[in-house]
Amino acid sequence: MTGPADGDSLATRVRQRIAATAAPVTPAAIVSAVRAEPGAAVLGDNAVLRMADRVRDDLVGAGPLAPLLADPEVTDVLVNGTRVWVDRGQGLHQVAVPVGSVDDVRRLAQRLTAGASRRLDDGSPYADARLADGTRLHAVLPPVATDGPYLSLRTFRQRPFTLDELVRQGTVPRPVAPVLAAVVEARLAYLVTGGTGSGKTTLLNTLLGLVPATERIVLVEDAAELHPVHPHVVGLQARTANVEGSGAVGLTDLVRQALRMRPDRLVVGECRGAEVVDLLAALNTGHDGGAGTLHANAPSDVPARLEALGLLGGLPRAALHAQVAAALQVVLQVRRRSGQRVLESICLLLPEGPERLVTVVPAWVRGRGLGLAARPLGALLRERGVALPPILCEPWPGSAGPA
Repeated sequence: MTGPADGDSLATRVRQRIAATAAPVTPAAIVSAVRAEPGAAVLGDNAVLRMADRVRDDLVGAGPLAPLLADPEVTDVLVNGTRVWVDRGQGLHQVAVPVGSVDDVRRLAQRLTAGASRRLDDGSPYADARLADGTRLHAVLPPVATDGPYLSLRTFRQRPFTLDELVRQGTVPRPVAPVLAAVVEARLAYLVTGGTGSGKTTLLNTLLGLVPATERIVLVEDAAELHPVHPHVVGLQARTANVEGSGAVGLTDLVRQALRMRPDRLVVGECRGAEVVDLLAALNTGHDGGAGTLHANAPSDVPARLEALGLLGGLPRAALHAQVAAALQVVLQVRRRSGQRVLESICLLLPEGPERLVTVVPAWVRGRGLGLAARPLGALLRERGVALPPILCEPWPGSAGPA
């Protein structure tokens, strides 16, 4: 039987054997290379396959990080030099993973980015890449990374959560789940907001799965992260410039292309620039029911964030607020609390004051119940022919009657 040290030696020889050939690195080629090694004669079929998987991870996969990325509980893998940290939903914890030396980590980072057609070297010491399994990678090399290399890998669940699953794990309170379903059914336009890693993409993926099968969803993303369970989804992904500095395709261009693709639901995976102007224009020209995500630490920050993004697209403050008031209705705030991602509030974007500036008014807040916008939300649902969820039939603040 082969011990750990013998296994390392055998794996090294197999890698060298494959590297010396010009043949494609296929599973069959790796298995053949393993069996060709003298030390492999005593290995059974299962051991050969395990060794082949290990060699393949070292050659074209994530190497020693592959088992972590394959763990369905892992959401983030961070490498600081030779130290590895993992988040399994309860915060970051350091784990013992034999990633080798700093030079080994550098080579791993360069191989992963090269496999995604990105450049990572002394002339270009940082890179974003998307691995074949959908994992998002950001890598930074020294001397920019002072104690690096640094690798940040964000994994994505292959099958999105259903709304019932989010309820069972405590992300969405059971009485509030019908409200989310009603928002989608009524074709209200909504933003999922929150901080980094708060679960915005997870919730949006789930809600897009509630869109009727007769509708076409067009996704526009900087990096393809949304994979809703829906029979008719088409995705557009931004492209960075090549090493010559040309060929970039931004989100603004993709939003304009999406409008020519007959979308029933237009979704911008993350609003982070001037594309918000084109999204608002689209939602104001009959493309209702759209959605997107936005970084915001609190719902009250949303108008200011939209203003800042609108200015990037040349939209003055007053015009931006007029567009938002007409195009967007709902804000769904998510937050990470004690390691768990939860829906924190459901709010409406309502124009107020003589200048008709948009403010965020809560319709429901976790731990507090219904808010002042519960009644307007109920009115929006009624106007669009959607039955009120039971929670919105409860007395709303300041009134003895239902919303």
